[in-house]
Amino acid sequence: MEIKLEYVRKRSEFGRPCNFSDFLAEVTADIPPDPSLADDFIPQDPVDFAFQEGPVMALHEVNTERAQVSIKGLNHVEGGWPQHVDPKNSELTSRYREEVEREDAYTRSVQRLGSLVEHCIRQNNAIDIYEEYFEEEEEEEEEEEHPSAKTICVIRDPNTTKRMATHISWHPDASRAVAVAYCSLDFQDSRKDMSFDSYIWDLEKPYSPELTLKPSSPLVTLEYNSKDWHHVLGGCYNGQIVYWDTRKGGLPVEMTPVELSHRDPVYGAGWLPSRTGTECFSGSTDGQVLWWDIRKMSQPSEKLILDITKEDQLKKALGASALDFAPAMPTKFLVGTEQGTIISCNRDSKTPPEKIAHIFSGHLGAVYSVTRNPFFPKVFLSVGDWTARIWTEELMDSSSIMATKYHTPYLLDGCWSPVKPAVFFTAKSDGTLDVWDFLFHQKEPSLSLKVSNDPLLSLRSQDNGRILGCGTRLGIVSLLEISPGLCTMRKNEKTLTSTMFEREARREKVLQDKHRERLLREQDRARARPEEQEDPQEVFEKAKEDFFSIIKAEKRRRGQEDPEE
Repeated sequence: MEIKLEYVRKRSEFGRPCNFSDFLAEVTADIPPDPSLADDFIPQDPVDFAFQEGPVMALHEVNTERAQVSIKGLNHVEGGWPQHVDPKNSELTSRYREEVEREDAYTRSVQRLGSLVEHCIRQNNAIDIYEEYFEEEEEEEEEEEHPSAKTICVIRDPNTTKRMATHISWHPDASRAVAVAYCSLDFQDSRKDMSFDSYIWDLEKPYSPELTLKPSSPLVTLEYNSKDWHHVLGGCYNGQIVYWDTRKGGLPVEMTPVELSHRDPVYGAGWLPSRTGTECFSGSTDGQVLWWDIRKMSQPSEKLILDITKEDQLKKALGASALDFAPAMPTKFLVGTEQGTIISCNRDSKTPPEKIAHIFSGHLGAVYSVTRNPFFPKVFLSVGDWTARIWTEELMDSSSIMATKYHTPYLLDGCWSPVKPAVFFTAKSDGTLDVWDFLFHQKEPSLSLKVSNDPLLSLRSQDNGRILGCGTRLGIVSLLEISPGLCTMRKNEKTLTSTMFEREARREKVLQDKHRERLLREQDRARARPEEQEDPQEVFEKAKEDFFSIIKAEKRRRGQEDPEE
C-alpha cells in the first residue's frame, strides 16, 4: 500500500529566495587526539556482530494487504430432511418417516445393512466406555454463585418524542440482532410529531439502528420468522398486519386491507409452522383471532370470534390482550383476554364454537402475557393484575396450581427461561425485574433488580437464556446478562421440576374434589329435609306475633300492679 503525504503552503509565505554558490572546503571544527586517554583503552572481547543473510529487496512494504471479507449465507437442510418438511414440526417429520418406512427400498436397505452393522454393535456393547469408576465417591459441590444480572447494553429510541418499547424479538441466528416495536398505547395521544418507525438493532452497533421499519401505523408487536430469518411480521395500532423482507429495505412488502383487518390494536401476532413458512395469525382486543398467509394478504384465511358463550357473536366476544403459540403443539394456542380469563383454543375443531376448548379464570384484570413452558408444553404462565400464575391443561376446571404473591405494583409482562424449566421472569410497573426459581424459592424471587425508574412493558430472553431484553415506557431497551446459575441447567433439574408440577397438580385436584364433595353433601342435605327450610316471610310474621304477645303480657302485668299501689 503506497502512503503519500502532501504539504500545502502559499507561495507568498515562502519568504526571500535562497541563492546558493560553490566555494572551497574549510574546517569548521578540529578535535586533536589526546595521548593520555590511550591508557584507558580496553579492547572488547568477545564482540557481537550482526549480519543479514537474506537477500536484500529493492522494495519493502510495512503495511499488509487488507483482506476483503464478505458475508454469505449457507442453506443447510438439517438431518437430510427434504425442503418441504420443517424439522421443528413434529407432525410433519413423523408423517415423512412413516412414508419412508413404507417404501420397499427402505426395507431392503435395512435388511442389507443390518448384517453389516450388527458386528459393530456387538463390539460397542462388549465394553461400557461410559462406565464411571469413581461413582461412589462424593462429588465436591462447587460453591454456587449468588444470583445476579448486569447491564451490558442500552438501546434508546432515536426520536425526540419518546414512545413505549411494546415488544422485543430476537434474531433466530444466534441472536446477533434484535427487533423492537415502538408505539404509544396512551388513549388519544395527540402528539403530532410522533414517529411511526420501529427498528432492528445490531448488538455490535447499538447507537444507530441497522434497519428502520416504516409502517403506516405504529407497531404494537413484532416477530421474526424462525424458518425464514429475513421475514419480519408486525401488528399495527390500527389493526393491520404487515410483513417485511429485510433484504428489500424498510418499506413493507405487503399489508392487510384496513376493512378486513382488526378493528383494535393487534396485541399478539406470530408465525405458524408450515411447509412454506408463510402462515401467521394475529389477535386483537376487538375479539377476533385471524389467520393469514403472506402470499395472499388480501383477506384472512380463517377467523375465530372469542365468544365463550359459543354463540359466535362479535358483540359478546372477549378482547385478546395476549397470544401464545408453541411449535410442540401445532394445533393449539392460548389467548389472554382483557377480562382476566385465558382461553385454550384448538384450530383443528370443525366449527368456530368448538375451537374454544377450555377457559381458565383467575386474574382480576387484563392478562398481559401468557406463555407455555418450553419443557412442559401443557404448563403455561400468565401475568396480570398483581400476580403471575402457573396453570396446567390437565386440570381444566380448577384454579392455577402455583402463583406468586400479590405485589404492590402491577405486573406488566413475563416469560419463561428457555434453558431452565422452573425459572421465569416478571416485569413490574415500578421498573423492577423479578427472576423466580420455583425449585428453590416460591414465596420470594431469587433475584429482584431495579432496571429503570419507568415501568417495564416488555421482556424477551435469548434462546440460550444468557441475555434478557427489557423494554420500558420511554422506549429504552436494556440488555441484561444473567449470572450462570440462572441460565445453566443443573443435574436432574427437569425431573425435579416435573415432579413439582405433578405434585401441585395433584394437590389442586384433591382440593377441587373436596370442594365438589362438600357442594354435593349440601345439596343432598337440602333435598332430604325440604320441610325444615323456613320461608323468610313466615319467620318475619312469627317474630312479629311474638313481639306483640310480649308487649301485651307486659301491659297486663303492669295493669295488675297499679291497683295494688
